[in-house]
Amino acid sequence: MFATSLFGVLGFSLITGAMVGGILAAIGLLILTFFFDGNYSVIANSVWGITTNYSLTAIPMFIFMGEILGATGVATRIYDAFAPLFQRLPGGLVQSNIGTCATFSAISGSSTATTAVVGSIAFDELMQRGYDRNLVAGSIAGGGTLGMLIPPSIILIFYGSLTDVPVGKLFIAGVIPGLLVALLFMLYIAFVAKTSPSKTPQNTGVMPLGKALIHSLAGWPFVLLVVAILGSMFAGIATATEAAGLGVITAIILATVYGEMTPSRFFSAVRSTAIVFSGLGVLLLGGVTLAQSVSLSGLPDLVLTAMQDANLSPIIAIAMVYLLYLILGCVFGAIEMLLITLPFTFPLMTALGFDPLWLGVALVILIELGLLTPPLGLNLFMVMGMSKGELSLGEAARAALPYWLILLSFLVLITKFQDIVLFLPNVLS
Repeated sequence: MFATSLFGVLGFSLITGAMVGGILAAIGLLILTFFFDGNYSVIANSVWGITTNYSLTAIPMFIFMGEILGATGVATRIYDAFAPLFQRLPGGLVQSNIGTCATFSAISGSSTATTAVVGSIAFDELMQRGYDRNLVAGSIAGGGTLGMLIPPSIILIFYGSLTDVPVGKLFIAGVIPGLLVALLFMLYIAFVAKTSPSKTPQNTGVMPLGKALIHSLAGWPFVLLVVAILGSMFAGIATATEAAGLGVITAIILATVYGEMTPSRFFSAVRSTAIVFSGLGVLLLGGVTLAQSVSLSGLPDLVLTAMQDANLSPIIAIAMVYLLYLILGCVFGAIEMLLITLPFTFPLMTALGFDPLWLGVALVILIELGLLTPPLGLNLFMVMGMSKGELSLGEAARAALPYWLILLSFLVLITKFQDIVLFLPNVLS
């Protein structure tokens, strides 16, 4: 029984490319086999519970929507519509990277999708215009992290599903932090443009403000998508899953209106969505298997009791949790970190009085830091690929370092002033 299960999960993980998920499941099965007499029924119950979780059905929908926008060129149209507005700021088109990343984040829910779409549109164009390579690469890698924070966020859906925190409220909690982080990124780029003018060539052909505003009206698909997704949720007329479905339908209609939707592109988006979500599914099932086996061992309760007995202050406890995530971010991806750590960190932090909504946003920022941390920072590898081998991992990490420091500073800020996160959910509740 054990051998069959073990080889089964490893084999499926190899097929989908989610080897980490298979390893997590295998470790969980080993724990159950040698410490709990092969009590696999608890795993079956947990897997059934997570796979029938209604909130998680929003994830493939958001992935599918992002794939449609990318495959049909709607995302490029949105970038072109808003670029002249951001180009007027100090830093020129590098500011457009951050602004468009924030814009696309509001309709994609994925950091990797945001980084890939904006990077594919902007990297070569800005290189040809004479912008500093490291500044461009850093802005794409850093701006791409906004896809995890600005709603709709796939990671917040995972967090809400695993902790029973309402996903809609998590989305609301992510709005102000996401916009503030985007603003801080843009202020940094403006500072670089003022202090190192050679890194950002003088803006030429900048549209007058009135014309740029008129040109931005071509971004109406973005407005329509935001209304369909976030508007329906914030108005209380749709759940996250229903809003995701509305987003998919809207994206298909927009692509059809532009004449970009063809059967081949549609099925290409379906195929890409299936590949991405199958990998996420294996990670999820593997993580649930490990988390359930660890919970049976009583280890989370032992850790919680030990920290309570140590009489640690909340600030020391949260600092230790932050350090844990910063270390794990070097070697694990976003979902793996959540699945492995939430059985420990969620009960600990909530027992110490930290709000679950605030904790979700704080953990997302920690995960964003992991995207910019070598040796496994996914956004670093994405900009390396966009540079066609011109950037090494070390150079990509140095380019993203200012954005890493901004995210870390913002994490400290919201830890000190938690109302930055909780203000909007409290007002709208």
